[in-house]
Amino acid sequence: MADQSLDFIVNRKDFSQARFVESALPEPAPGRVLLRVDRFALTANNISYALVGDMLGYWKFFPTAEQGWGRLPVMGFADVVASQHPEVAVGERVFGFFPMSTYLSVEASAVTQSQFVDGAAHREDTAPAYRQYVRISNDANHRPEHEDAYMLLRGLFLTSFLVDDFMADQDFFGAETFVIASASSKTAIALGHLLHAREGSHVVGLTSPRNTAFVEGLGCYHQVLTYDQVSSLPAETPAVFVDMAGDGGVVSAIHNHYGEQLKYSCVVGATHWDAGARSEDLPGPTPTMFFAPFQLEKRRKEWGAAGRDQRMGASWARFREWSESWLKIVRRSGREDLERVYQDTLNGRIPPSEGQILSL
Repeated sequence: MADQSLDFIVNRKDFSQARFVESALPEPAPGRVLLRVDRFALTANNISYALVGDMLGYWKFFPTAEQGWGRLPVMGFADVVASQHPEVAVGERVFGFFPMSTYLSVEASAVTQSQFVDGAAHREDTAPAYRQYVRISNDANHRPEHEDAYMLLRGLFLTSFLVDDFMADQDFFGAETFVIASASSKTAIALGHLLHAREGSHVVGLTSPRNTAFVEGLGCYHQVLTYDQVSSLPAETPAVFVDMAGDGGVVSAIHNHYGEQLKYSCVVGATHWDAGARSEDLPGPTPTMFFAPFQLEKRRKEWGAAGRDQRMGASWARFREWSESWLKIVRRSGREDLERVYQDTLNGRIPPSEGQILSL
């Protein structure tokens, strides 16, 4: 076993600057578990983590020794290769948040049959959902043959499930039209899939001309428009806007078009992370960042953990099966591939029909 981890770090002020460094693995200590990262998914959603990393604490998960640099969280699988915790065995496989690294040392706490939590001090004030490591031997939703799709889509689907659930909680703010920006992104596709199934909904996907044919072919949007066609939407119809793009021009166009008929403006992602910032003086509701762990915890209290997980699991199974009709999974490995896929993801060069699985 190696005594160092290979880490991919990103400049927190200029995401285009990224490089590999090595870091020493900590000495074994009581309660600690060493995980060898097997593989992970990289999507535009991870770039969103960088954008809101300071505001929502994503940079806190995996700190680096170099000031101004950070390790982006990704969803993946890892294997326990050393354990100083009596209830966590070497050889176990877990799913959760990892850095783009070869190893991660965690302080296993709140250990149950189904999961454990990283109780490290630097993660204490982060959302519990992001500190959990699922022990897949006890995960009813785990299928070895579906691990790649699980990494790529499970976290994104969970976000969309919770957005849909949150809006249902609010009686959809009195709207029947739902406009989703960056409709080709996987989080948007999941939300479109969920909203499309709701009776009486009209789901509009906004996308670029190059992705229009792909988005139309999905069948999860009732209507697909390019960004410059926003004005063709009926402005008198109450609507909700879900922003996966983070493009200030698109946000302004939607708010100015609908005005007071825009009943809610939900910020989820930032696939267009390098686009201009939105105006602070917008008609209609103030754009509000959606933080999935709040809704996740709310449902745990109301439905119980088992009830919540059963509902999400059933919905996830339907979505994963449907995703096979449009998603091509691409596996890559090694430093060069990771660097190239990261830059391509950052610059929007990954086809929306592909899902990137990486390993170091």
